[in-house]
Amino acid sequence: MIKKTSLLFTMLLLSSISMLAQDKDAVIEAIIQEANENSQLETLGHQLMDGIGPRLVGTPQMKNAHDWAVTKYESWGIPARNEQWGEWKGWERGISHIDMVHPRVQSLRGTQLAWSPSTPKKGVTAELVILPMVSDSLEFVNWLPNVKGKLVMISMPQPTGRPDYNWEEFATEKSFEKMKKERDEQTEAWRENIENTGLSRRTLPVTLEKAGAVGIVASYWSRGFGVNKIFGAYTKEIPTVDLELEDYGMLYRLVESGQKPQLHIVAESKELGKVPTFNTIAEIKGSEKPDEYVILSAHFDSWDGGTGATDNGTGTLVMMEAMRILKKAYPNPKRTILVGHWGSEEQGLNGSRAFVEDNPEIVEGVQAVFNQDNGTGRVVRISGGGFLDSYDYLGKWLHEVPKEITDEIETTFPGTPARGGSDYASFQAAGAPAFSLSSLSWSYWNYTWHTNRDTYDKIIFDDVRNNAILTAILAYMASEHPEKTSREKAVLPISNRTGEQLEWPTPRSPERNGGQN
Repeated sequence: MIKKTSLLFTMLLLSSISMLAQDKDAVIEAIIQEANENSQLETLGHQLMDGIGPRLVGTPQMKNAHDWAVTKYESWGIPARNEQWGEWKGWERGISHIDMVHPRVQSLRGTQLAWSPSTPKKGVTAELVILPMVSDSLEFVNWLPNVKGKLVMISMPQPTGRPDYNWEEFATEKSFEKMKKERDEQTEAWRENIENTGLSRRTLPVTLEKAGAVGIVASYWSRGFGVNKIFGAYTKEIPTVDLELEDYGMLYRLVESGQKPQLHIVAESKELGKVPTFNTIAEIKGSEKPDEYVILSAHFDSWDGGTGATDNGTGTLVMMEAMRILKKAYPNPKRTILVGHWGSEEQGLNGSRAFVEDNPEIVEGVQAVFNQDNGTGRVVRISGGGFLDSYDYLGKWLHEVPKEITDEIETTFPGTPARGGSDYASFQAAGAPAFSLSSLSWSYWNYTWHTNRDTYDKIIFDDVRNNAILTAILAYMASEHPEKTSREKAVLPISNRTGEQLEWPTPRSPERNGGQN
């Protein structure tokens, strides 16, 4: 009797294990296995960030990246193409070298801003001056002749190069509060003084250039050790350079103490005229519903202070790896799985807006868009984007993702649509269900977002691998979903700012002739 009971128990156990194995989705298992055992993320990251480098719109490096992506997709058996959507000011960064030559010699840490005019081949050497405190624009105009032949410092000198978290850890509360109060007062006084000139951050450099300045020296600190944000120049004829906080502050103090510091600046760059700008598109054609689309989305361009690793190299890697994995694990999807690597997101979502504007039939056929942008961290937030029924399908899809990935994800349903920020907003504005896979910070805003430290070494590949698994499974589930996803929009809440009910955003046209003014 005991032997029979034992045999029956064993048979029931084996039957349960067999049924459990059958319940596991073979495609999802294959996705997870491929991602974990044959990851290409490190290789792709090295090739893109180290080999090609930053991907500023209008540069040869941006075009190199587009061509590299097409070649890479085709090597995986995925048809790909570059689609031109506009033109941009062509520019190529050269060598930047900034040295103090008086009252002593010291090489300084900094770079020219994007699209900065070049210095003469031998560079420019000149004395530094700082902006005066003025009561009105007339007083500023009367001072302007003083900039002729000079380098003009246009940024506020920071009172401390230590981030607030460092003060919080080591300073007394009284000392920390005193520093913040003095910094706030200094910042407000600086803002008022710029306002008194009658100019803005954009128009001030142009006015100084017209008055005879030979260069602009700025410093845009990102509130972290050794980190500056690197954006674009507004000057047309003279160079604009950004110096790191420590060197900028030293020079400012030297000017204030009457020592008349001089810099020698070499900032080489090339103007390349108008150049075409692209989106890279790759797709695995649907076998049953080829005119319905699951879109994987990430902007391809970057600013060029670093190499664009976390903005948006990591989003790019997630989408490329997800497509590679899907081609192996799910080569005949029900719906077409399309990936878009958008150009010129940083200047206003231009590539994705152009795609939405130029491809209404694809937008109409969208089943879901999954976009990843904000840094290297694992995905921790997903919003329904204002689509009323998004919980019904996103909830089902997320249920199939391994719990160690979804346990950290907070969802918000139905949520509200984005009005910018990243490329999913372009699709939401057109009524297509698009979702941001929003990631953990890893000090993104201060240390890597648009900075000189956004480099390969900041990538957390374990998190990026999790995101590739998440994206591939979501794409698979969306492709297999029996119904077309609902586009019904939720009633949006009252705006806290205006007191009026929010309206759904409307599509905006891209800038198709950028950087020419």
